[in-house]
Amino acid sequence: MALATVVAPPVAIASRAGLPARSSRFLAANAAPVVYDCSKKSASVCLAPGSPGATCCGGQCVDTVFSPYHCGGCNKVCKNRHGTCCGGNCVDLDSDKDNCGRCGNQCSKKCSYGFCDYA
Repeated sequence: MALATVVAPPVAIASRAGLPARSSRFLAANAAPVVYDCSKKSASVCLAPGSPGATCCGGQCVDTVFSPYHCGGCNKVCKNRHGTCCGGNCVDLDSDKDNCGRCGNQCSKKCSYGFCDYA
């Protein structure tokens, strides 16, 4: 009985040097959001590019123009059923003639169910 020994050549391992860094889409999608803390710093941090808004409310930068939790000012929550803030005002997109279906969509006659002049 003959015993054969097979010697495999070493497998080349690709070097990561020179290749662009890869990141996981899963980790990127589930990363913690960046919080702009304005409590210990100047409120001007809210004016930085990428900040969610220009107003400092409770130590965090917020958008008082479109945020349903800070609509028109700090901690002014929209109480309508859709909770929509358009330009700093709480609106009902189903019936508001000046914001019908979306912010800024004006109807000539009336807004019904988010449609202009719906029959």
